Amino acid sequence: MAKESHLKESHLIEAFLEMMSAERGAANNTILAYRADLIDYYSFLSGKNISVLKAQRAQIISHLEALDGFGLGASSVSRRLSAIKQFHRFLHSDGLRNDDPTRIISAPKSARPLPKILSVEEVDKLLKKAQDLAEIEAKGKTNSIKAQRLYLLLELLYATGMRVSELVSLTRQAAMGNSFFITIVGKGNKERIVPLNDSARDALKAWLEREEKSKFLFPAKTKSGHHQRQVFGRELKDLAIKANIEPSSVSPHVLRHAFASHLLQGGANLRVVQTLLGHADISTTQIYTHVLSERLKQLVALHPLSD
Repeated sequence: MAKESHLKESHLIEAFLEMMSAERGAANNTILAYRADLIDYYSFLSGKNISVLKAQRAQIISHLEALDGFGLGASSVSRRLSAIKQFHRFLHSDGLRNDDPTRIISAPKSARPLPKILSVEEVDKLLKKAQDLAEIEAKGKTNSIKAQRLYLLLELLYATGMRVSELVSLTRQAAMGNSFFITIVGKGNKERIVPLNDSARDALKAWLEREEKSKFLFPAKTKSGHHQRQVFGRELKDLAIKANIEPSSVSPHVLRHAFASHLLQGGANLRVVQTLLGHADISTTQIYTHVLSERLKQLVALHPLSD
């Protein structure tokens, strides 16, 4: 393109950014990012000898595909497209173009990250270490119950797959009835009844035998009156270190993922897992089938004839 055209189009980008700052109150970091994105877009079009005032949908898609080819993630490409869309809406609203070529271009969908999970062996190591520490504490002469509480928290979490917020706020009443089940109050105050395995029942029974006046199963001197999920998260990481497991790979949510994935590995029905997790939509639960698919791919890759 001619030098005059280059200056004109650079001016259009600056005029757009000035509007974003003055009329929409865009932050300085946003302006800097948009400027870089639009200069990159302009350079792409310039290389094809196309003006931004003449660019069509095909050229914009080609630009986005080129970005993808450079290894930019879906979120980064989406941000670039957002800048380009707003720029073309600006050109259209100011009468510099009689159309908006970005109107029917959709942003790329981000791949849903697969949840981190622990192996059955790793969960067993955590439970064994927690149980050992709880037994040592119970035999001691101190009044500490931290290790015993952590053991029960871990047993209940892995036995039920409940959310950490549901776990720490459990009431004693929820656990008092039939010892084979526990009542969980989930999102929207919806209740679900989840079965307990033998070890979780035994740990719960021992805990309930302690005299406690609080309505919560895990009382604490906090504003809420119960144990805090952040504290439980830190306790889990400390336990992981003691069990020789990488602490960054352990969290309450990871244990929830492990519960669901291990159930499916054992042949559980997806609808059953959905009910146990308290998912309103089965599409949320289906992420665990992807985890299993990835694991199967890794196992197949180990076969001698996989190449």
